[in-house]
Amino acid sequence: MKWVLFDYGEVLCHAQPEDDRVRLAEAAGTDAEAFWEGYWRHRLEFDRGTLTPRRYWSLVLGREAAEAETERLVELDVRSWSHENPGSVAVMAELAAAGHALALLSNAPECVARGVERLPWIETLRARFYSARLGLVKPDTGVYLRVAAELGCDPGEVVFVDDRLVNVEGAERAGMTALHFRDPGTLRADLEMVLAPR
Repeated sequence: MKWVLFDYGEVLCHAQPEDDRVRLAEAAGTDAEAFWEGYWRHRLEFDRGTLTPRRYWSLVLGREAAEAETERLVELDVRSWSHENPGSVAVMAELAAAGHALALLSNAPECVARGVERLPWIETLRARFYSARLGLVKPDTGVYLRVAAELGCDPGEVVFVDDRLVNVEGAERAGMTALHFRDPGTLRADLEMVLAPR
């Protein structure tokens, strides 16, 4: 295999901590249940880059979001997705030290992508792809084929890692080897198996 392609959210970083979730809902000034329903209902189009931050947050809130309000929600949202998973980052570093080529494919709006690009270890991933910049989202087959083409390899030369089974299945349909992420220890073992010389 030529490349190991990582998802970001809930693989290299933890899920949004409860404290961050509370701050987001409080900043929205709305019922938490309604807030999170709107947050996820419109998220894929935000990830795809078809919604501006202000339009996305207006849809989430069910009313026009003010500019300052949008900026605050963006700040809190980016922060909520910035808590690295040290075990996964360690696995990534081990792969890099062993000479494997690493890349990132994340469903992320542009504002979150910019936040990810500021992480201290991000340069370990030689190529980084964000859905908002591609105009494509996982699990659409096209996004995996596009990334493989950008990497200059056949999809069969890519091992893809994601916590969501629907994205794993999308990668498999595109011809990649795909691993379902559960925890860093299991990932390390799974990667050792698929990357072992044949």
